[in-house]
Amino acid sequence: MLVLLPPSETKAPDGDGAPLDLAALGTPELTPVRERLVRALVDLAADPPAARTALGLSPGQDAELARNAALCTSPTTPAIQRYTGVLYDALAVRTLTRAQRARADRRLAVGSALFGLVRAGDPIPAYRLSAGCTLPGLPPLRALWRRALGPVLAGSGELVVDLRSAAYQSLAPVPGAVTVDVVSVRADGSRTVVSHANKAHKGLVARLLATTTAEPDGVVRVRALLRRAGLHVEHDGGTALTLVLRPS
Repeated sequence: MLVLLPPSETKAPDGDGAPLDLAALGTPELTPVRERLVRALVDLAADPPAARTALGLSPGQDAELARNAALCTSPTTPAIQRYTGVLYDALAVRTLTRAQRARADRRLAVGSALFGLVRAGDPIPAYRLSAGCTLPGLPPLRALWRRALGPVLAGSGELVVDLRSAAYQSLAPVPGAVTVDVVSVRADGSRTVVSHANKAHKGLVARLLATTTAEPDGVVRVRALLRRAGLHVEHDGGTALTLVLRPS
């Protein structure tokens, strides 16, 4: 099973690993595109006004440009510890047992605008690049990654549970992947999608899938696993699941 997570704009700033070595990352088929994007980001960081425009940043966020400028020299840390925020707080990989962490490292991967796909243990530096960006002189990220990453994901041979946000799913859709939508039920019975709750509960789903000793082989088994954990999950057919948060 492969569980695809969205990245986060916020990244842990620390790290004690060796500088970025693209050849050391998983999925070596993606190396040519990774090389193009890394070079482009490093070069772009030398022109702060252009970089702010391309990356959608303000002058107060120039520390992000400094991270990009140092992509090839700054320390790395495992990808699953590099990304931060609500989803990753709920995932809480640092609290896993050794056996759970080993399963998580095998199953978890992050869809990345810069690296395409990084496995949980892949060593990466802090950086700033979002799915909607277009770098000067390069095609849109969706055009780059669909050609390179799309076939990799489609041919993985694993059950894919795609928890990525829509923007990152669009970089490389996965036909037949299990998806999970999170909705909240208001007191009047109407439903709404709430960003914070969506991210937190997807983090919980990711933790369950990453650490279970079971090996789900389809959407029905994933649904059963989540229900056993006490989650209210609806399944109307196909490969889409809906996680329903009811008012307390």
